Amino acid sequence: MSSIECFVPSMSGDDISVTVESFSRSDSFSGVTILSGVSLRSTETLRSIAEAISQKYILIYTKEHPLEMGMFALDRILSIAEDTKADMLYADHYELLIGEDSVPVRRRHPLIDCQKGALRDDFDFGSVLVFRAASFKRAVRAMEEDYRWGALYDLRLRMKKIVHINEYLYTEIETDNRKSGEKQFDYVDPKNREVQIEMELVCTEHLKRIGAYLEPKFKEPELSAVEFPVTASVIIPVYNRVRTVKDAVESALAQNCDFPFNIIVVDNHSTDGTTELLNELAAKDNRVLHIVPAKYDLGIGGCWNLAVHSESCGEYAVQLDSDDVYSGPDTLAKIVSAFREQKCAMVVGTYQMTDFNMNPIPPGIIDHREWTEENGRNNALRINGLGAPRAFWTPLLRKINLPNTSYGEDYALGLRISREYRIGRIYDVLYCCRRWEGNSDAALDIEKVNANNLYKDRIRTWELEARMK
Repeated sequence: MSSIECFVPSMSGDDISVTVESFSRSDSFSGVTILSGVSLRSTETLRSIAEAISQKYILIYTKEHPLEMGMFALDRILSIAEDTKADMLYADHYELLIGEDSVPVRRRHPLIDCQKGALRDDFDFGSVLVFRAASFKRAVRAMEEDYRWGALYDLRLRMKKIVHINEYLYTEIETDNRKSGEKQFDYVDPKNREVQIEMELVCTEHLKRIGAYLEPKFKEPELSAVEFPVTASVIIPVYNRVRTVKDAVESALAQNCDFPFNIIVVDNHSTDGTTELLNELAAKDNRVLHIVPAKYDLGIGGCWNLAVHSESCGEYAVQLDSDDVYSGPDTLAKIVSAFREQKCAMVVGTYQMTDFNMNPIPPGIIDHREWTEENGRNNALRINGLGAPRAFWTPLLRKINLPNTSYGEDYALGLRISREYRIGRIYDVLYCCRRWEGNSDAALDIEKVNANNLYKDRIRTWELEARMK
């Protein structure tokens, strides 16, 4: 069997002893190199590793905590590597969560397959990465830029065949105990801006290599022959949000505009009193249109499609989630002005993260500065969202429609629109995004997180293939 050499970051003496002993149980293990005082995220470090390689395969461990390989795990990985001719391999694993009481909790950490559209720089490969040495060296030789943070991202984008081993082959220590709803905004946290700029460069160069890069040339929306009953419609899909939907509706009703607008609330068969509350709101103000679908198979995207295809929908369809509110009475006016001034088919605003009581919380203002006129629609393939509030030119939306899902539907639509049309931006805070225990993504388990990420990666794959020349 082929041999494998391991590269690990510097760690304490006891931790390195545990890790090396774990490697040494395999007959395939040929030695370990400790990477002291360097970052695995830098191109310089990867070049030094490439120069040091002496075996057919290498393992890079990315954490500074002890690693425990499973029984015959290295042998299993190399066997699969030989059988599949893989350039890179990664595996499911166990993790030890260290709680506040310092008592470790062991749990499974399954991963998802890496596909063509898995372009997120935070794609979860786990902490054990195995490479065919020849593929690693080839990729490193091709690197022309020197990155401080994006080197591993650059490396894996250059791997032709990546194999996911859906077997639990090692145990790592996990120190990030945050809930899913707390982690999901890391990529737009202002303190990570410099890193994100570099990751964008890496992704853009990859898109150019594979022929999927789009130049900043856009179609402009044409005047529609359709007459609309109002200029703008605020669309609110809702299911069991009796605690919050009134706030959302009232923030829409409070908009001060010089054009007519309405609020279309699609109530997806709520059972908690939401329906009765909406009936009361609609009875008080004829601008509130309360729709209960005849169908029972609609996700959020399907509810949006129902509202947009309604005869009551305006020329512009504007998003408002049922547990959020507009930040002021000028939000709708600013959005409509952006459509007209920027000649775009979609508008994305800026939002403030708040708690349930509207008090600002970290990471604060989310303005998605990574979206630029020049490169936004390319960078959109790397990130997991496009910002809020979102608004759409209705004639185009009626042609494209949203996927009938309750996750990723707006992202899929944004990618599709950006392929051809300009997306306008507003950097004023238009929206308060309330985080509370009732958010649908507040505390997801690993299986649900994986399912969501897998779906968005598929959306990216389909869009990537559509863009490739």
